[in-house]
This record gives sequence, C-alpha cells and structure tokens, in this order.
Amino acid sequence: MPVIRINGVEQDLPEGLSLLQACRRLSLDVPALCHDDRLRPTGACRLCSVEIEGHDRLATACTTPIVDGMVVQTHSPGVVSIRKTLLSLMAERHPWDPDAARNPTPFLKELLRHGVSVGSAAAGLWKGGNGTQAGSPFDPPFVDTSHRHLQVDLSRCILCFRCVRICDEVEGREVWQVWNRGDRTLIRPDGPTLATSSCVGCGACADTCPSGALKDRHPEDGSEPDRWTRTTCPYCGVGCELEIASQGTRVLRTRPVLDAPVNRGHACAKGRYAFAFGSASDRVMTPLVRRSMDRRAAPWVPTSWTGMVRWIARRLDEIRNRWGGGSIGILGSARGTNEEAYVTQKFARLVLGTHNVDCCARVCHAPSAAALGSMLGTGAATHSFEHIETARAFLVCGANPTENHPVVGARILQAVRRGAALVVVDPRETELAAAATVHLRPRPGTDVALLNAMAHVILEEGHVDPAVEGLAEFGPFIAGYRPETASRWCGVEAGQIRAAARIYGRSRPAMGFHGLGVTEQEQGTAGVRCLVNLALLTGNLGPGGGGVNPLRGQNNVQGAAHMGCDPHRLTGGVEASAYDLRFAPLWKGPLPHEPGLNLPEMLRAAESGHLKALWVIGYDIAHTHPDPESVSRAPGGLDLVVVQDLFLNAIARTVGTVFLPAASSWEKDGTFMNAERRIQRVRQAVPPPGLARADWRILCDVARELGHGHQFAYTSAEEIWEEIRSVWPEGRGISYRRLETGGLQWPCPSEDHPGTTVLPLTTPNRPAARLFCQPFVAPSPGTGSHFPFVLNTGRRRDRFNSGSMTRSPGGGPAPGDTLDLAPDDLEQLGLHSGERVRVTSPNGEIEAVVRPDPTVLPGQPFTSFHDVETGVNRLMGPEVDAVTGTPAYKATPIRIEKLTPQAG
Repeated sequence: MPVIRINGVEQDLPEGLSLLQACRRLSLDVPALCHDDRLRPTGACRLCSVEIEGHDRLATACTTPIVDGMVVQTHSPGVVSIRKTLLSLMAERHPWDPDAARNPTPFLKELLRHGVSVGSAAAGLWKGGNGTQAGSPFDPPFVDTSHRHLQVDLSRCILCFRCVRICDEVEGREVWQVWNRGDRTLIRPDGPTLATSSCVGCGACADTCPSGALKDRHPEDGSEPDRWTRTTCPYCGVGCELEIASQGTRVLRTRPVLDAPVNRGHACAKGRYAFAFGSASDRVMTPLVRRSMDRRAAPWVPTSWTGMVRWIARRLDEIRNRWGGGSIGILGSARGTNEEAYVTQKFARLVLGTHNVDCCARVCHAPSAAALGSMLGTGAATHSFEHIETARAFLVCGANPTENHPVVGARILQAVRRGAALVVVDPRETELAAAATVHLRPRPGTDVALLNAMAHVILEEGHVDPAVEGLAEFGPFIAGYRPETASRWCGVEAGQIRAAARIYGRSRPAMGFHGLGVTEQEQGTAGVRCLVNLALLTGNLGPGGGGVNPLRGQNNVQGAAHMGCDPHRLTGGVEASAYDLRFAPLWKGPLPHEPGLNLPEMLRAAESGHLKALWVIGYDIAHTHPDPESVSRAPGGLDLVVVQDLFLNAIARTVGTVFLPAASSWEKDGTFMNAERRIQRVRQAVPPPGLARADWRILCDVARELGHGHQFAYTSAEEIWEEIRSVWPEGRGISYRRLETGGLQWPCPSEDHPGTTVLPLTTPNRPAARLFCQPFVAPSPGTGSHFPFVLNTGRRRDRFNSGSMTRSPGGGPAPGDTLDLAPDDLEQLGLHSGERVRVTSPNGEIEAVVRPDPTVLPGQPFTSFHDVETGVNRLMGPEVDAVTGTPAYKATPIRIEKLTPQAG
C-alpha cells in the first residue's frame, strides 16, 4: 500500500488510485471540470493541477497515478493562482445568468469559490462578437431547443469536451463533434440541429455538462426537487439504477446512479425522460365499478375501497362456491415488484384455490425459461453483464439491444469497438448488425436450421470442449445440418454460416445474448435449446465462458415468473411437490389439486364457459396479445373481470367489471429482478395519487375479507420479502439490509455469500448438462400470392410495450406505429412515405402509415405494436411455440394495399 504525503500529512492509500481519486478519498476539494468518473481522464481543463516534489512542472491529478513516497501540494499559492487564471479564461466567453446563483452549475460554483467573475461575455457575447469566431460556419450562437428532451446553449460551453467524450466512450456515438482548433474551437452536433442529429436522447451529455451549455428540458416550470430517491428503472430488464428527483407528490426528473453495477452511471431515453406517467391526466386514482351487464356501454362509477373490497370478495366467493377455484384465473404483472408477484400467486393458490396464475413471461421469454431450465437446471441467464467487458466475441440472436436494452447495447458496441468479434442473427440490419463482423439474415422461423448448421461447423472443425456430454448421439444427428443444406431452408449463404461458426467456436469467452426474435416463434423453445448446444459445444458455460443470456423485455418479467406467477411452478421455479417441505409451514393451508391453466388456456376456457372470473394486474392482454378482438370477446362472457392498473386500458374499457387503481413503481417499496438474476431495491419516491394502492395491499385486503387475513397479514414489502427468503433457498442471503448498498445476484444462499455472477454448470443435485438433438421444423406455410409479405414486429427505442408509460411529455399520444418497408417494396407497390395502407393477414386487418427503411429485407416489413389505435396484433394468428404456448409474433403472412381516397 503506497504511502504519500499530501499537504504535509502522510496518507496510506490503496494501489491503483490516481492523485485526483486520492484527493477525493481524503475530502480534498481539487477542482476538475473536465473530469467524470465514467470517462478516461484527459487533464484537458488542467484545473486539477498540483505540485509534486521533484517535478519541474505542475501535474494534472486526474492523469497522475499515486506512487509510494510522493509528496504533493494541492492548494499552494502557485497552484491556486494558476486555477484562477484558467477559470478567468473560461469565464471570458461565458454569459452571466442572474438566476444561475439559485442553482449554480459546477462551473459557476468554482468561479464563486475562487472569486472569479464573468468577464467580457457578461452581455452574452463571445470574443468574436456574435457567439462565434470570425469566419466560422456557425452563425449566430448555437442555441437549440429542437430536441424533445435537451436544450442547448453553447455560448455557455467551456470546452471541457465531456459531452464529446461521454457520447463516444459511454454511449458509443459521435453526436458531439469538435470543430476547428485553438481559440477557434467549437462544439457542435453532427446534424443541423440536435433533433436531426444521430442523438438517441440518453441524456449523458446533459448529465455530465458542468457549465449549463447542455441541460434537460424538464421540468419546464423550473421546479427544484426537495428529495432524491435511489431506485430501479421500471422499463426493460436491464435494471438500471436511477435517482428520482421529487417535489411533494411530483417526480421532476431522473438521473443514473454513478456507482450502479448494471448501468455504471448511464441510462437510456426512457429511463432518463419517460418518468411523467405517474402524473398523467388520465391516471385513474379511485376504484371504479360497472353496474350494468352490458360492460361496453355501461359507465364507470367511482366507489370506496371498503365497498369495493367487500363487493369483489362476495362475487369471488359466489363463483368459487358454485364453480370451484378452477373457474377463476389471475394474471400477475411483470411491472410490479417481486413481493407483489409472490403475493399474487399465493393469493391464487391459497385464497382462490387455483393454480390458474400466469404473467406476461408467457408471451415473451417462457421458451428461454423452458429451454434453459430443462437443459441447465435454471431458467435464467447463466452469466452477467459484467462479462461483456471480458468477452472476446458476441453472438446476438434475435435481439436489438441498442434500441430495446440500450445500456447493455451500448456496452456491447463499446466492446466491439475495442476489438471483440460480433455475430448478429437478425433479418433486419440493426445498429449492432451494421457493426457486426458477420451478419446472418435468416428467413423468419428458420433459426433452428441456422444454429444447427453452426453447430455442425463447430463439430466438424474441432472447436469442441472435450468435456461436453452427449456427443455420441449429437454427432450423427447434426451431420444432417451441413451449411449447404441449411442454407436452402434459412436463406443464408453457407460461407456466412461457416464464418459465424468459426468466430463463435474459436473465441472463448464468447457471450450469447438472445431476445424475442428467437422465442416468439413456433420453434421458440427449440431455438434457445440450439443456443445452449452452441455454448455447451464450445465450453462457453460456467467460469471462463460467456453463457446464454436472454435479454428480458420488462423490468420484472424474470422476477414475476420466478416468484411463482406460473401455473406449474412455485416460488423459486420449483414444482408443487416441494410445497410440503418449503411452503406449508409458512402458508398454513393446502394447495389445490387441479392442475393450473396458463394464459392462452385461460382465454380458451373463458370462451368455452369454463372460466368464470379473471383478475388482470398490470397487463393489457387486449392490446398486447394476438387477435385482441378474440381476447376481449373471451372474457366478455365472464361473470367478473377485475382490472388493476394505472390507466383505464383496453381490457378494462372493453370487458372490465371493476377497475382498481394501482400504485406505480415510483410510489411503493419492493424489489425487482433483472435479466442477470440481480435483485435490486425499489424505493418509494412519491406517495400514490388519490386512492391508488400498491398491488400487494389490494390483494391482502381482499384476502382478509375472504377469511385469509392470518396468511396475508403483511404490513410492509420487507415483511413479504422475508417470507420469500424463507421459502426460496437460493435467495435466502438477500436481505433488504444488504440491498441498501447495491443489488445481489442469486443464488445467494446465506448472508455471508457474495452472490453468483456465473451459474455453475453442474451441482451435486443435478447431472451434467447434455447436448440436445433438436430437429428443425419448417414454420407454418403462408398462403402464397394472397399474402406475399412476412411481417416482423418489435419495439421502438423511445416506446415501451402498450405505450401507456412512454407518451409525450405533454401527456398526449406518441406517434403511431409505422409499417417499415424496403425501398424496393415501396416502389413496386407504388407507394410513397407517409401514405396510409391496408394491411391484411389471414387473421385480420389494420391500417398503417408506410415509410421506407433500408434496414429491412424486401418482402419482410417491420412494425411495432405500441399504438392501441393501429392495433398491429389484430394481424397475429393462432401459431404458438409448441412447448410453452408463446405466440409467434415474428412471422405473419400479410398483403399490403394502398388505400383509395373516399369520394367527397
């Protein structure tokens, strides 16, 4: 441990620190306006300069490592004088804002601390007299309010270059660029305005800017927070930690947590700016009921919680007594907390007497859980996001991380820029595909053929882990999947398949990520099995590998299923046979004997009259499920439909009997589980509005009314979590106390366990994983010339699922879903960008606006499913994954027709 003398005092310090880090550990206030812990130090501003004994000149503390015996002066008269001179030069070109002293920027704080006043720029002028240097192509001063989230006033720029560097080094883009040199240097975006530039709205530049040149636009009324709360983002499964700024009952803004292990001080546009949903004008804040049998026509009537709880309990009791517990179903929410998912499935099993409980994992990554669970023993990611930085290669299959999981996508992109190889399997040329070493574009529904062909090459060329189990059976099977044979099925050239297989086979660790492009297929589970085969063959499981890692779509979809919102699994993913040993002593009641139904089975049971009641929590199945009309029609005949959500969603509007106002994640405590098995705290930042309540409290109220109060006597989310720990051995070591300092990954069996970043390949209770002989089955045929296109669907960067949380800041609807066509297709159909078309499938039709998109292949248009008015899922059919029932959203035959204007 080095010993250095700073300002006359000897200090013992850890190895590897820079002088600036050492000073901060010792609470020595050394200014560093160009420094950000997320960036490589450059010393550009030179404000952190210090005197080091034996050095001829001042050294920048941010770029100088500590050395044993070093003698340093941080605030000598000479050092302080240099800092004042540097600050004075910066201040010359900085305009004075009389209101800035109310909330000073880091730059202004340094001016005030060093007694430096703003110079000749006090009237808002730069040295050139008009905001630019003479002869500059930028005239007048660059002030830009075109961007949805950011405002720009580069007359305040102090040329610290933090915006340029954070965009490059963290987000992996080059939006902010440096023009000219010397005293003519300027910073500008890579487009005429920031809104027309390549900016994706992550907000990192505004977050790092020390001078106010780049700022968030919100809140527009100038409100300042009275509280900051650390919590976890409510959007995708990455699980970024955020700090929430609030004032009273309002969330004002968010910022990323700098020391968070998942996002490392970064966030995406949704995490940074889509926070206002909690105060949206159409938020429902009181319980509502429909009194008429004709639900579509009946008005909603406000009521009290007391009356509502009693009414629901009475109706459930009547239905249960007449038809049995199996006549009731409940859907948990992937947007709620682990604690709420646990209470949901416990409520279903103990209070309602049914295993009819499911969640939206059914329509996304149920195939991942099935394949990983059956082959490796655990239906979750094998590795962690931290392994991105050490991977030598990536296989990204059916996922678009830079749009749908942007923080992870940025980290993958940065690793590729540092030299890692990248294989992307995706019909579209996504952003990562454009940066890929090899981009494979298979026909929709042919992933198994392609991945089997890659396995064939790996085995044929000897890139095989000698310890892999099952080769004797797998070898003869995979011999039938030569790339030349598979090419005829999947449409990818044999040479490309071989090139991709060699990259993956020769580069250990090779890290695999996959998304819904794999799982939402008729062979979804089969596709994930093939990815596991590739990892097993090449030794990419266990320590030293890169693993198989599903990119989960929602904040707690991994947790909702793992807590037991699954008809066949209890908390921890165990079968009901584990109940007597683990659960019975705490639950104090019997489990139902009748097997449970999953979501598609519940809908069929509703249509046939066997299901009589459905409780839907935080899940708009009438919007996001295939064939929404039939989804709405099926529950329409139910005696009771309880909808529990933030907004009056499609399922509530069409068939809801009761609407219960729920609290958002800003308004309650609990935990989320992210895609890498990390449990993280969710903390209440503001109170629920009106009469809204946390999901678990609502369920407990009804349970008590039905005589189960002793089993649901929770008073806090932490009490629920303590019960979860008692029944889930792999999470027993994860307490709220330990989570105060950061998340933990399960398995974590004891409180002295550090958590598990890599799942073990074998355990004493599980045999070694074996290769699986997975045959390719061609997808359901289209209908020829009647439907010549195959539609692919997915999410957009700034939107999220049903869109209720990602509307525009003003509260209005965000832009609708467009139908993206290859330019050649657009031309052949005689269409122009912005025209409306009719899109017809064998299952339904919609209208949409077309736009050209060179990233899609001819014949394979793409659209998103966010807009309830467009209703893209009306096109989807009954095709599902054969193992889990997950709908095949990714390959729908369609035809496209130009709409004829109506006369008159």
